[in-house]
Amino acid sequence: MSTSLPNEIAAGLAAGTVIPYLGPGMLSLVPGGSPVPASPETLAAVLTSKVSVPHKIRNRLTQAAQFIENFKHRKSVVAFMSEAFQPRVTPSALHCHLAALPNLPLLVDAWYDNATQMALMDRGNWGQVQGLSQSEHFGNWIGYYDGAGNPATEEAAAGWSTLLYKPIGGVAPAKNYLVSDSDYVEVLTEIDIQTPLPSRVKELRSGRGFLFLGCRFNDQLQRTFARQIMKRSSDRHWAVLPGELSRNEARFLAEQNITRIDMSLTDFEAALTGKLLAEAA
Repeated sequence: MSTSLPNEIAAGLAAGTVIPYLGPGMLSLVPGGSPVPASPETLAAVLTSKVSVPHKIRNRLTQAAQFIENFKHRKSVVAFMSEAFQPRVTPSALHCHLAALPNLPLLVDAWYDNATQMALMDRGNWGQVQGLSQSEHFGNWIGYYDGAGNPATEEAAAGWSTLLYKPIGGVAPAKNYLVSDSDYVEVLTEIDIQTPLPSRVKELRSGRGFLFLGCRFNDQLQRTFARQIMKRSSDRHWAVLPGELSRNEARFLAEQNITRIDMSLTDFEAALTGKLLAEAA
Protein backbone atom coordinates (compact mmCIF):
# COMPACT_ATOMS: atom_id res chain seq x y z
CA MET A 1 0.00 0.00 0.00
CA SER A 2 1.25 3.51 -0.84
CA THR A 3 0.08 6.71 0.84
CA SER A 4 2.05 9.02 -1.46
CA LEU A 5 2.16 9.58 -5.19
CA PRO A 6 4.77 7.31 -6.80
CA ASN A 7 7.02 9.20 -9.20
CA GLU A 8 6.55 6.45 -11.79
CA ILE A 9 2.86 7.33 -12.15
CA ALA A 10 3.47 10.90 -13.30
CA ALA A 11 6.36 9.74 -15.47
CA GLY A 12 4.27 6.94 -16.97
CA LEU A 13 1.34 9.24 -17.71
CA ALA A 14 3.66 11.75 -19.37
CA ALA A 15 5.29 9.01 -21.46
CA GLY A 16 2.00 7.31 -22.36
CA THR A 17 2.93 4.03 -20.67
CA VAL A 18 0.26 4.34 -17.94
CA ILE A 19 -3.40 4.26 -18.99
CA PRO A 20 -5.96 6.13 -16.84
CA TYR A 21 -9.02 4.02 -16.01
CA LEU A 22 -11.83 6.19 -14.62
CA GLY A 23 -14.85 5.14 -12.58
CA PRO A 24 -17.95 6.94 -11.31
CA GLY A 25 -16.05 8.20 -8.25
CA MET A 26 -14.33 10.73 -10.50
CA LEU A 27 -17.53 12.76 -10.38
CA SER A 28 -16.79 13.62 -6.75
CA LEU A 29 -14.20 16.05 -8.13
CA VAL A 30 -16.64 17.97 -10.36
CA PRO A 31 -16.77 21.66 -9.38
CA GLY A 32 -19.99 22.44 -7.56
CA GLY A 33 -20.99 18.79 -7.37
CA SER A 34 -22.09 16.33 -10.02
CA PRO A 35 -25.38 17.05 -11.84
CA VAL A 36 -25.66 13.36 -12.76
CA PRO A 37 -25.72 10.13 -10.71
CA ALA A 38 -22.24 9.43 -9.37
CA SER A 39 -22.58 5.82 -8.23
CA PRO A 40 -24.50 2.67 -9.16
CA GLU A 41 -26.59 3.05 -6.01
CA THR A 42 -27.55 6.64 -6.84
CA LEU A 43 -28.41 5.66 -10.40
CA ALA A 44 -30.57 2.78 -9.15
CA ALA A 45 -32.45 5.26 -6.96
CA VAL A 46 -33.05 7.52 -9.96
CA LEU A 47 -34.37 4.69 -12.11
CA THR A 48 -36.63 3.29 -9.41
CA SER A 49 -38.08 6.74 -8.77
CA LYS A 50 -39.58 6.49 -12.26
CA VAL A 51 -41.09 3.01 -11.95
CA SER A 52 -42.29 0.98 -8.98
CA VAL A 53 -39.75 -1.80 -8.51
CA PRO A 54 -39.84 -4.68 -5.96
CA HIS A 55 -38.20 -3.59 -2.73
CA LYS A 56 -35.59 -6.37 -2.70
CA ILE A 57 -33.99 -5.16 -5.97
CA ARG A 58 -34.55 -1.44 -5.55
CA ASN A 59 -30.89 -0.77 -4.72
CA ARG A 60 -29.48 -3.21 -7.28
CA LEU A 61 -28.84 -1.31 -10.47
CA THR A 62 -28.71 -4.11 -13.04
CA GLN A 63 -31.69 -5.94 -11.59
CA ALA A 64 -33.77 -2.78 -11.31
CA ALA A 65 -32.95 -1.87 -14.91
CA GLN A 66 -33.90 -5.38 -16.01
CA PHE A 67 -37.25 -5.15 -14.23
CA ILE A 68 -37.99 -1.86 -16.00
CA GLU A 69 -36.87 -3.35 -19.31
CA ASN A 70 -39.16 -6.37 -18.83
CA PHE A 71 -42.26 -4.46 -17.77
CA LYS A 72 -41.86 -1.05 -19.41
CA HIS A 73 -39.77 -1.90 -22.52
CA ARG A 74 -36.13 -1.23 -23.33
CA LYS A 75 -37.01 2.21 -24.66
CA SER A 76 -38.02 3.25 -21.14
CA VAL A 77 -34.63 2.23 -19.76
CA VAL A 78 -32.86 4.24 -22.46
CA ALA A 79 -35.12 7.24 -21.88
CA PHE A 80 -34.60 7.22 -18.10
CA MET A 81 -30.81 6.77 -18.48
CA SER A 82 -30.61 9.58 -21.02
CA GLU A 83 -32.59 11.92 -18.80
CA ALA A 84 -30.34 11.13 -15.84
CA PHE A 85 -27.10 11.74 -17.75
CA GLN A 86 -28.16 14.48 -20.15
CA PRO A 87 -26.78 17.40 -18.09
CA ARG A 88 -23.38 18.50 -19.32
CA VAL A 89 -20.79 17.74 -16.66
CA THR A 90 -18.02 20.26 -16.06
CA PRO A 91 -14.76 18.29 -16.12
CA SER A 92 -12.67 18.37 -12.96
CA ALA A 93 -9.07 19.57 -12.92
CA LEU A 94 -8.00 15.92 -12.96
CA HIS A 95 -10.15 15.15 -16.00
CA CYS A 96 -8.60 18.13 -17.78
CA HIS A 97 -5.02 17.28 -16.88
CA LEU A 98 -5.42 13.71 -18.06
CA ALA A 99 -7.07 14.83 -21.29
CA ALA A 100 -4.23 17.29 -21.95
CA LEU A 101 -1.39 14.79 -21.52
CA PRO A 102 0.81 15.07 -24.62
CA ASN A 103 1.12 11.29 -24.96
CA LEU A 104 -2.27 9.73 -24.19
CA PRO A 105 -2.89 6.71 -26.42
CA LEU A 106 -5.81 5.29 -24.44
CA LEU A 107 -8.17 6.47 -21.71
CA VAL A 108 -10.80 4.14 -20.21
CA ASP A 109 -13.96 5.63 -18.69
CA ALA A 110 -16.34 3.13 -17.08
CA TRP A 111 -19.33 5.37 -16.38
CA TYR A 112 -22.08 6.92 -18.46
CA ASP A 113 -21.45 10.68 -18.03
CA ASN A 114 -19.91 13.08 -20.55
CA ALA A 115 -17.20 14.72 -18.40
CA THR A 116 -14.30 12.95 -20.10
CA GLN A 117 -15.60 13.80 -23.56
CA MET A 118 -15.92 17.44 -22.51
CA ALA A 119 -12.32 17.41 -21.28
CA LEU A 120 -11.10 15.97 -24.57
CA MET A 121 -12.87 18.53 -26.77
CA ASP A 122 -9.80 20.77 -27.00
CA ARG A 123 -7.65 17.85 -28.09
CA GLY A 124 -7.13 17.18 -31.77
CA ASN A 125 -7.35 13.80 -33.49
CA TRP A 126 -9.23 11.77 -30.90
CA GLY A 127 -12.29 9.57 -30.90
CA GLN A 128 -14.06 6.99 -28.82
CA VAL A 129 -15.32 3.44 -28.86
CA GLN A 130 -18.30 2.37 -26.75
CA GLY A 131 -19.79 -0.92 -25.68
CA LEU A 132 -23.19 -1.62 -27.26
CA SER A 133 -26.23 -3.42 -25.88
CA GLN A 134 -27.09 -6.57 -27.80
CA SER A 135 -30.78 -5.82 -27.29
CA GLU A 136 -30.39 -2.78 -29.51
CA HIS A 137 -27.39 -3.68 -31.68
CA PHE A 138 -27.52 -7.45 -32.00
CA GLY A 139 -24.28 -8.83 -33.41
CA ASN A 140 -22.33 -5.59 -32.88
CA TRP A 141 -20.39 -5.33 -29.63
CA ILE A 142 -18.88 -1.86 -30.11
CA GLY A 143 -19.43 1.45 -31.87
CA TYR A 144 -16.79 3.98 -32.92
CA TYR A 145 -17.33 7.76 -32.94
CA ASP A 146 -14.98 10.57 -33.90
CA GLY A 147 -14.30 13.61 -31.70
CA ALA A 148 -17.32 15.41 -33.16
CA GLY A 149 -19.61 12.49 -32.29
CA ASN A 150 -20.03 11.16 -35.83
CA PRO A 151 -20.03 7.39 -36.43
CA ALA A 152 -16.59 6.15 -37.41
CA THR A 153 -14.83 2.92 -38.35
CA GLU A 154 -12.18 0.75 -36.75
CA GLU A 155 -9.86 1.74 -39.60
CA ALA A 156 -10.34 5.43 -38.79
CA ALA A 157 -9.71 4.76 -35.09
CA ALA A 158 -6.29 3.32 -35.92
CA GLY A 159 -5.23 6.81 -36.95
CA TRP A 160 -6.42 8.64 -33.82
CA SER A 161 -3.71 9.76 -31.43
CA THR A 162 -6.03 9.25 -28.44
CA LEU A 163 -8.78 6.67 -28.02
CA LEU A 164 -11.42 6.99 -25.31
CA TYR A 165 -12.90 3.61 -24.41
CA LYS A 166 -16.32 3.56 -22.73
CA PRO A 167 -16.84 -0.17 -22.06
CA ILE A 168 -20.37 0.18 -20.63
CA GLY A 169 -21.45 2.90 -23.06
CA GLY A 170 -22.29 6.53 -22.44
CA VAL A 171 -24.88 9.22 -22.97
CA ALA A 172 -22.87 10.98 -25.70
CA PRO A 173 -23.06 10.85 -28.60
CA ALA A 174 -25.51 7.98 -29.20
CA LYS A 175 -27.11 7.01 -25.86
CA ASN A 176 -25.54 3.58 -25.59
CA TYR A 177 -25.98 1.82 -22.25
CA LEU A 178 -24.98 -1.52 -20.80
CA VAL A 179 -27.04 -1.42 -17.62
CA SER A 180 -29.53 -4.29 -17.32
CA ASP A 181 -28.87 -7.89 -16.34
CA SER A 182 -29.46 -9.04 -19.91
CA ASP A 183 -26.95 -6.49 -21.23
CA TYR A 184 -24.25 -7.88 -18.99
CA VAL A 185 -25.15 -11.54 -19.50
CA GLU A 186 -24.51 -11.13 -23.22
CA VAL A 187 -21.14 -9.47 -22.66
CA LEU A 188 -19.98 -11.74 -19.85
CA THR A 189 -20.74 -14.81 -21.97
CA GLU A 190 -18.04 -13.67 -24.41
CA ILE A 191 -15.68 -11.50 -22.40
CA ASP A 192 -13.37 -14.32 -21.29
CA ILE A 193 -12.38 -14.83 -24.90
CA GLN A 194 -12.20 -11.03 -25.35
CA THR A 195 -14.83 -10.87 -28.12
CA PRO A 196 -16.54 -7.67 -26.86
CA LEU A 197 -13.24 -5.79 -26.48
CA PRO A 198 -12.14 -3.52 -29.35
CA SER A 199 -9.07 -4.71 -31.25
CA ARG A 200 -7.54 -1.25 -30.94
CA VAL A 201 -7.84 -1.38 -27.15
CA LYS A 202 -6.13 -4.76 -27.12
CA GLU A 203 -3.27 -3.30 -29.14
CA LEU A 204 -2.87 -0.17 -27.03
CA ARG A 205 -2.94 -1.92 -23.65
CA SER A 206 0.01 -4.16 -24.54
CA GLY A 207 2.99 -3.44 -22.29
CA ARG A 208 1.20 -0.60 -20.49
CA GLY A 209 0.03 -0.30 -16.89
CA PHE A 210 -3.33 0.97 -15.65
CA LEU A 211 -4.11 3.68 -13.11
CA PHE A 212 -7.57 3.26 -11.55
CA LEU A 213 -9.23 6.47 -10.40
CA GLY A 214 -12.71 6.68 -8.89
CA CYS A 215 -13.14 2.90 -9.08
CA ARG A 216 -14.17 0.46 -6.37
CA PHE A 217 -13.81 -3.27 -6.76
CA ASN A 218 -16.45 -4.51 -4.31
CA ASP A 219 -18.74 -5.50 -7.19
CA GLN A 220 -18.13 -8.53 -9.39
CA LEU A 221 -19.04 -6.70 -12.60
CA GLN A 222 -16.50 -3.97 -11.95
CA ARG A 223 -13.79 -6.53 -11.19
CA THR A 224 -14.62 -8.59 -14.26
CA PHE A 225 -14.46 -5.65 -16.66
CA ALA A 226 -11.23 -4.35 -15.14
CA ARG A 227 -9.64 -7.82 -15.22
CA GLN A 228 -10.53 -8.40 -18.86
CA ILE A 229 -9.49 -4.92 -20.02
CA MET A 230 -6.15 -5.33 -18.22
CA LYS A 231 -5.50 -8.77 -19.71
CA ARG A 232 -2.18 -9.06 -21.57
CA SER A 233 -1.10 -5.60 -20.46
CA SER A 234 1.79 -4.80 -18.12
CA ASP A 235 2.10 -6.54 -14.75
CA ARG A 236 2.31 -3.20 -12.89
CA HIS A 237 -0.79 -1.19 -12.00
CA TRP A 238 -2.06 1.33 -9.42
CA ALA A 239 -5.40 2.25 -7.83
CA VAL A 240 -6.30 5.28 -5.73
CA LEU A 241 -8.45 3.64 -3.04
CA PRO A 242 -8.91 5.54 0.22
CA GLY A 243 -10.35 4.03 3.38
CA GLU A 244 -10.99 0.45 4.34
CA LEU A 245 -10.96 -2.17 1.61
CA SER A 246 -13.48 -4.97 1.40
CA ARG A 247 -12.16 -8.52 1.37
CA ASN A 248 -12.97 -8.81 -2.34
CA GLU A 249 -11.17 -5.57 -3.13
CA ALA A 250 -8.03 -6.62 -1.25
CA ARG A 251 -8.04 -10.00 -2.98
CA PHE A 252 -8.50 -8.38 -6.40
CA LEU A 253 -5.61 -5.95 -5.88
CA ALA A 254 -3.30 -8.78 -4.86
CA GLU A 255 -4.44 -11.00 -7.74
CA GLN A 256 -3.86 -8.30 -10.36
CA ASN A 257 -0.68 -6.84 -8.84
CA ILE A 258 -2.32 -3.44 -8.32
CA THR A 259 -0.52 -1.14 -5.91
CA ARG A 260 -2.99 0.67 -3.69
CA ILE A 261 -2.55 4.41 -3.12
CA ASP A 262 -4.37 5.23 0.10
CA MET A 263 -5.31 8.85 -0.45
CA SER A 264 -8.46 10.69 -1.40
CA LEU A 265 -9.06 11.57 -5.04
CA THR A 266 -8.94 15.24 -4.04
CA ASP A 267 -5.46 14.83 -2.58
CA PHE A 268 -4.37 12.74 -5.55
CA GLU A 269 -5.66 15.40 -7.96
CA ALA A 270 -3.66 18.08 -6.14
CA ALA A 271 -0.53 15.93 -5.99
CA LEU A 272 -0.64 14.84 -9.63
CA THR A 273 -1.57 18.17 -11.18
CA GLY A 274 1.06 19.91 -9.05
CA LYS A 275 3.71 17.40 -10.10
CA LEU A 276 2.82 17.68 -13.77
CA LEU A 277 2.85 21.47 -13.62
CA ALA A 278 6.23 21.44 -11.86
CA GLU A 279 7.71 19.11 -14.46
CA ALA A 280 6.37 21.27 -17.29
CA ALA A 281 7.86 24.45 -15.84
